[in-house]
Amino acid sequence: MTGLLTTSGSQFQDWSAAFRLFSQDRLPVPEIFSVVRRAIADQLPVGAPFRAVLDDSLLRRCGLHTPGVAWRRDPLGPRFQTNFVRGQRFLQISAAMPGIDDIYRLAPIAFLHTPTPQKPNRKATVEQLAQYRLDARDSRLSLRAAQQMIQLRQSLDQDAGGKERSLWLAFDGGYTNSTVLKQIPPHTTCIGRIRKDANLCFTPDPALMKVRGRRLRYGPQAPTPEQFRTDEAEPWQTMTFTHSGIAHQLRYKRRQNIMWRTAGAHQILQLVIIAPLAYRLRKGSKLLYRDPAYLICTDPLLEPRQIIEAYFQRWDIEVNFRDEKTLLGVGQAQVRAEASVESAPALTVAAYGMLLVSAQRAFGNSDDGLLPQPKWAASSKGPRTSTQQILHQIRAEVWGRGLGIQSFSPFASNLPTDTKPEKCTFPIASAVCYANG
Repeated sequence: MTGLLTTSGSQFQDWSAAFRLFSQDRLPVPEIFSVVRRAIADQLPVGAPFRAVLDDSLLRRCGLHTPGVAWRRDPLGPRFQTNFVRGQRFLQISAAMPGIDDIYRLAPIAFLHTPTPQKPNRKATVEQLAQYRLDARDSRLSLRAAQQMIQLRQSLDQDAGGKERSLWLAFDGGYTNSTVLKQIPPHTTCIGRIRKDANLCFTPDPALMKVRGRRLRYGPQAPTPEQFRTDEAEPWQTMTFTHSGIAHQLRYKRRQNIMWRTAGAHQILQLVIIAPLAYRLRKGSKLLYRDPAYLICTDPLLEPRQIIEAYFQRWDIEVNFRDEKTLLGVGQAQVRAEASVESAPALTVAAYGMLLVSAQRAFGNSDDGLLPQPKWAASSKGPRTSTQQILHQIRAEVWGRGLGIQSFSPFASNLPTDTKPEKCTFPIASAVCYANG
């Protein structure tokens, strides 16, 4: 909050109105995020699916009286030791912007605070305990995710041309459960990760259907995903898959027309198994292998390449979480009102989404028009423009306008490398912007 006030030149004015903006719930957060969602949908080709990714994140807060703060399991803790930290839980949905050279980027379009109710003390009445159980059931993360999925589908239907556009939603194994899969709205495809020992079934054979009596909903028992992976009778298929500018040789297996009782009797699925990928920790070291991936898709006719691409895009939401916490300081605002702890982080994430969409429109993956990288930056160019470069660019433009510089192309000058530079030969404006970066 103080950083925003200082940047806008309001540090010498009354700042109470800025805090009341958040504490009195005056921000229409869904309408702000709808600007990002519509901007991404406008860039998509006609009839192309709207790809989105759903996941949750933890914002660490140490305040004992901040609403929504509770003890949570530390996702960054070691596997052999369960650590707990105090923090707030948020649910985020990020949408994929059109890719350039098969390089996609996700921008957040929803950021929802999902706290858990506080447990009553030992002297609580029976009515208070019953209400707590009801609130705890309604605040489940999978239930809030299903509600956000339905709300996103309704928002797309209200947009121009959104009813003809299908929604593809990818998530990890934490949301591949009956709460989400049994509430999938029409014209929506879900792609999630499944356990290797899941109990699957074949579709019922129409020839074995009873003429009278109760009809079969599920067919005979099918092999588990792990049994299907190790079955040598099922051959592996190979595809060349490009991710982040690197081509990978993927081996996969596909099984169509299967059912899972967790997804319901009306849902026909397909299973895609990705073989473990080999990698080396360093050059010349022995080959190591990652764990295989077991994916299910609620569209039994969708191509395996599209399923794998949609799920591989899920990793970029982790990049969103890292940028939001480290570069933008989401969750660091010292606000303690119940409405402020929800709206203040959401506004920062919405601004981050607008920043990514604007940079994609202005520059794409090209460096034309961007500030040159400093000497200590990596010599090899990344597959796409980093968030840090975008932040440097917007700071340079804001400071440039304040300093009266209209053209930003000669804003930072490169000095000759064959001679020793003199003192203070660099542009003062460039030094000021890099110092504030």
